[in-house]
Amino acid sequence: MAQEYVETRNGGYYVAGTRVSLDSIVYLYRDGASVESIQDDLPTLSLEKIHGAIAFYLAHRQTIDQNLFEGERELDVLVPSLKASNPELYARLERARQEQKRL
Repeated sequence: MAQEYVETRNGGYYVAGTRVSLDSIVYLYRDGASVESIQDDLPTLSLEKIHGAIAFYLAHRQTIDQNLFEGERELDVLVPSLKASNPELYARLERARQEQKRL
């Protein structure tokens, strides 16, 4: 029986049965992180689930990359107006965004 490693919920992709977004694994993977170091950062995931999520990404790379690009673009559209209206919140969100990219 084939194991499903990724599911779609709320308009996004998630590791099946978890609250971990596929995005978080993809960013780490694209930054060159090993499966073991991804597990260090996301200890609730088994190596099997991480391998499965990466295999899903590789099989659907164009779709997932487009989804990531659109999400980043939407954030870029929303953030400039927030920067002017609430600079403190903008700074916190920007720090979180940069941290997410490092994960």
